[in-house]
Order: sequence, then structure tokens, then C-alpha cells
Amino acid sequence: MILNFMKKIPAGMMIVPLFISAIITTFCPKIVQIGSFTTGVFSSAGVASIIGVQLVAMGAQLRLREAPAVLKRGGILLISKFVIGAIIGIIIGRLFGKAGFLGLSALSIISAVTNSNGSLYLSLMTNYGDEIDCASFAVLTINDGPFLTLVALGASGLANIPIVSFIAAVAPIIVGMILGNLDKNFAKFLEPLGTLLIPFVGFTLGGSINLANIVKGGVSGILLGLITLFIGGPFILLCDKYIGKRPGYAAWAVATTAGNAIAVPAVIGLVDKAWAPYVQVATTQVAASCVLTAILVPFVTSWWAKNMDVLNIHWKKIIL
Repeated sequence: MILNFMKKIPAGMMIVPLFISAIITTFCPKIVQIGSFTTGVFSSAGVASIIGVQLVAMGAQLRLREAPAVLKRGGILLISKFVIGAIIGIIIGRLFGKAGFLGLSALSIISAVTNSNGSLYLSLMTNYGDEIDCASFAVLTINDGPFLTLVALGASGLANIPIVSFIAAVAPIIVGMILGNLDKNFAKFLEPLGTLLIPFVGFTLGGSINLANIVKGGVSGILLGLITLFIGGPFILLCDKYIGKRPGYAAWAVATTAGNAIAVPAVIGLVDKAWAPYVQVATTQVAASCVLTAILVPFVTSWWAKNMDVLNIHWKKIIL
């Protein structure tokens, strides 16, 4: 009964546990903070471990000849998401100054739009994508943090790509790929893990979501989330379809705001003191965007994946 219910909901195997965990985190956070295995499995403390195991399993399904495809797909998603976030933010900044427009500053827009929720993307690709889509998660880790925001704000000389962190994110996939290519039976043994771990990924992701952040971010925070999804998403979709020649579900899956992006405004404020007065407001807005996109993107991605054949026909008619 429970399994059938979850299957009826778009991305339900992830979104239902995510919602349950988010509600617990919002109203009764101490329930899952009692320590030991309970905290490790049902709170945000387990995100890295569970996703790491999932990446090993998914890496084992990759053949070495597929590595260039991983870089291409992931690179298109990464660059297109950065470009649209930078364009919107820089235009707002130049036209309206640091204070921004409708309460949204360039700082909050670039922080939210250029940073994607890689964990959510990976879970959705486990449902709707293939091994190459899943492995592209490693490329997307580059936008997880302040680096690209600093680049877009013209401060790239003050930061460097965290190479060690990038290697740490890629390593589980590489280990899995080596094992899977050495022994196809081992790859077959690990294959079910990618799907079986989805509900647990949902629980751990929900542990980092406080629904109250939507309220704290106010109307401007909600607007930021809608910009991230419904302005950033279509642009990434165009790039994914016409440059990557892909069906587009991965584009919607990456149209999110990362949880780590909530800390980006504070980092920018430390690097450039001129942004310091805008850090607090930008932080609550980015947090609201993170929560809103985490809720909406699974439904949008699921809807697109189920209807993309019909949508692609209409899309071509509009373009032509």
C-alpha cells in the first residue's frame, strides 16, 4: 500500500520521504537528532554517505567509453545554468544597483540561480535518466559553492576552484567505474543500489530543509525560486536540447537552488565588504528559493519526462 501510494506521486520515492523529513526538521528537529544510526540515516548528517554509496553503484554501470559523454552532458548543464544566472544578476545589478529590483539584489539572484541542488538532480536522474546523466552529477559539483558567484560578480581573482573537493566528489564514481569495468558481474551486483537508496536520499535531503524559510524569505524569496525554475529552467532546456541533443528532463532537474548556496551571500560579503549590508536579506531569499525549488522541481521534471514526446513536437512547431 505504501509503495503503491509513493509510485502514484511524481518522483514519489524521493519526494514523500523528503516531505516527511522536512516537516520533522521544521517542527520537531530533535526527534532525529538523538544520535547514532537514527541521526545518520534520517537526518542531513547522512547525505554524503548515502549519496557516496549511490555514486559507487552508478559508476559501476558506466563503461570507460562513456566518459566523454559525461563531460559533455554535465558541462552543458553547468555552463548554461551559470550563464543564465550571471546574465539575470548582472543586468539587475547594472540597472538598479546593489539594492536590486523588487527586493532582489544581484547577490541573491546569482547565488540562487547559478548553484544547483546536485543531490536532488542525482535522485531525479536515477528515476528518469541513465548512467551518464547520473555521472554528470560530478561535473555539476563545480557550481556547488561561492566560486561561480564570485566569477559572475567580477571577483574571480579572489577564489579558486576547490580541486580537492572536486576530486572527493568524483572519486566514488571513479571507484565504481573501475570495479564495474573490471568485473561485469560486480556491476550487476551493485546495479539495484541506485534505485533502492532513493528513499533514504529523500530523508537525508529533507533533513536540511526548514519550511519556515519560505516564510522568512517572503514574497521576494518565492519570486527568486520562481525565477530559478521558470526563467533559468527554459534557458537550460534550450541548451540541453539544441546543443546537447537531449530530451530535456535533466535541464529541469538542475533548475534548483543548492542548500550550500544559502551560505554563499555571507562568503561574498566577507570577500567584498560592499555587499555586506545585503547579506542577511539575500541569505533568507536564497533559503526560500532552495526550499521552493526542492518542492517544485521533482513535479516539473516528472511531468516533462512523461510528456516530452508530445511536448517536443509542439516545441519544434513553435521554433520553426
